[in-house]
Amino acid sequence: MRLGQFTRTDGERPWAGVARDERVIHLGEAGVAAGVDLPRRTADLLGEWHWQAKAELAIEYASETGTGVYGRADLDRHAPVEEPRKVICVGLNYEDHAEESGGDPPEEPVLFAKYPSAITGPGEIAWDPALTEQVDYEAELCVVVGHEAREVSEADALEHVAGYTPGNDVSARDLQFADEQWVRGKSLDTFGPIGPELVTTDEVADVHDLSIWAELDGERLQDSTTANLIFGIDELVAFCSRAFTLRPGDVIFTGTPAGVGIFREPSVLLEEGSEITIGIEGLGELTNRCTYR
Repeated sequence: MRLGQFTRTDGERPWAGVARDERVIHLGEAGVAAGVDLPRRTADLLGEWHWQAKAELAIEYASETGTGVYGRADLDRHAPVEEPRKVICVGLNYEDHAEESGGDPPEEPVLFAKYPSAITGPGEIAWDPALTEQVDYEAELCVVVGHEAREVSEADALEHVAGYTPGNDVSARDLQFADEQWVRGKSLDTFGPIGPELVTTDEVADVHDLSIWAELDGERLQDSTTANLIFGIDELVAFCSRAFTLRPGDVIFTGTPAGVGIFREPSVLLEEGSEITIGIEGLGELTNRCTYR
């Protein structure tokens, strides 16, 4: 299942829908017609008891009757999960990226946070050029939590994952390096694009064997595979859950491979008018245009 959030008109609140080819099924509308009550927001939907079974009933009804079915081209896309309680990021989780940044591969996951207000979907990445002049891209696989997790084992960790989506850990490098910690430089508004959809785990054969890339204005600058993750998804979910409770809708950015802009010679950074695309095999492509505020 490919879950996204969409709107039909300006001013409408985003609603959870299932993308199928060129159509999108409005789960709330189809659910009401089918006698199934489904929350509007994806994060709330993931917290529902047996949400997938309820969603399948709504999808079946929509497919048979046309209720709540819209053309994808007629809708605006938003982040598949909005305003998560937590946005957890993992640093230096590809050995080649640790090397290009001048560090050694870590012995255990390095965690930091983005503020939830950084999360956005396909659309614009925007910043004030008077605040930061070194805005960088980072292609990342993002995990979306499906079931509450606290002190779970690695063996059980993937049972707490709803699915995966491409993400871009956009980074203001001058702020990041000046602060000597990462929260401000990673948390500017729109600096956490994810999407376009959340792909549920049942549609991903092996999350540790997916191509991942970044293209800036059509030029591929990162090109790797999730097979190169130092710490796998099961390890990361278990590690995080030993420190704090993971709840439905929480997002984990799992790290980026080599090829980020700041460490290139010369540096290649985002600027007004840039178009940056993050792609992950089987999960889709997330494209954002850059603009100054």
